[in-house]
Amino acid sequence: MKAFPADVAVGGRTAGGRTASLRPRRSIAFASLVASILMLALFPFAAAQAEILIPMDLVQTDHLKAYGIAYHALQQGLDVEWLLNYRGGSFLCPDADEITRNLLLEGVAFQEIDAGTRAQIMAEIEANNMESILLEKAPRIGVYVPPEGVVEPWDDAVMLVLEYADIPFDRLYDREVQAGRLSEYDWLHLHHEDFTGQHGKFYAGYHTAAWYVNRKAQFEALAAEAGFATVWEYKHATAEGIREFVARGGFLFAMCSGTDSYDIAMAAGPVDIVDAVNDGTPADPQAQQKLDFSRCLSFENFVLEMNPLAYEFSNIDMTEASRLRGPEADYFVLFDFSAKEDPVPTMLTQCHVNMVNGFMGQTTSFNRKTIKPSTLILADVPGSDEVRYVHGNFGQGTFTFFGGHDPEDYEHHVGDPPTDLALHKNSPGYRLILNNILFPAAKKQERKT
Repeated sequence: MKAFPADVAVGGRTAGGRTASLRPRRSIAFASLVASILMLALFPFAAAQAEILIPMDLVQTDHLKAYGIAYHALQQGLDVEWLLNYRGGSFLCPDADEITRNLLLEGVAFQEIDAGTRAQIMAEIEANNMESILLEKAPRIGVYVPPEGVVEPWDDAVMLVLEYADIPFDRLYDREVQAGRLSEYDWLHLHHEDFTGQHGKFYAGYHTAAWYVNRKAQFEALAAEAGFATVWEYKHATAEGIREFVARGGFLFAMCSGTDSYDIAMAAGPVDIVDAVNDGTPADPQAQQKLDFSRCLSFENFVLEMNPLAYEFSNIDMTEASRLRGPEADYFVLFDFSAKEDPVPTMLTQCHVNMVNGFMGQTTSFNRKTIKPSTLILADVPGSDEVRYVHGNFGQGTFTFFGGHDPEDYEHHVGDPPTDLALHKNSPGYRLILNNILFPAAKKQERKT
């Protein structure tokens, strides 16, 4: 069993094309088996000390709730081993009564194993592209979402899956971020957000809709209350606070427009890129030339979409490519990494399938030409410039961006009902979200605040 080191280097394939080799390590299978035999001979009572294996391959009845079981075990102070690439990324837990009870109540498949079976599993892991990662601490989770008084006619896939898996989280928004509250959390999620202050670029289709009018007025009031003249300045200040959170060691996970709009806001900084229909003042005519790409986490050299009637922020997004393919032909493929040499991307790509059905969002996928060479690509659409899933380091922390809005609703429209995850217990796309929830549990270094 190997604890995830705090200073592990992220390897694998990057946007620049570098590929890490899968370097085999000397097997210790024989030593593991000998140790197991000696333990049973000298301490026969150990055979009765069973552990619980939660398989995450195709035999699993509820992949999503399995993550909740692992999270609650960590909350109880129990160690959990994440067996990377072993049977779909299985979990190994102590044989505690409460864990067994929760598994039975939630309908999660599991099996009890003895010391001999454990030794066989560890020998198989050592001999193959697999690894055992020790999870030790339940991360403190924050979700960036408007106050409950602000009505938004769409759901948040991460909130849906956290609630389904019974993983606790707190709601945070601009006020909390700017007050420094992110220091209380390990992990932060951004979803269908617009950090550019253009109100989601919904103007063309919804500027007369009651929800849009009310939401715009509420955001303007919140900005004024915080001392900002415009919503875009208010949002840019929030984006800066999130950047500091990551730099200090925070884990950032974003989906849909929370990905590209964040980096656009960081590149823009004090520059006004917002049309007058949104804030009453014209955008800076030199906005594109004034972008500072060095401040972005993941993207560079992108071109802004300045037309307020276009439902698009920039050429980072490649939604039209998915639309042209259609749902039947839309999929993306997860990359393979060395579990022993590259545990971070291996954790983030654990799944029971390697080909995942596509799903759209305001930001569906990322243009490969706009991705920084330092950004690690985790999944893409083969033979295209469409990248679906990326990861990288910034300061002492990390970021992961995942394109699309809802993994089980191909084209989620404004006003559509939320997805019932009881009908999608084994969703590969939602599993990728939950990988990001447990990823910080393996981080050994305490985050500086």
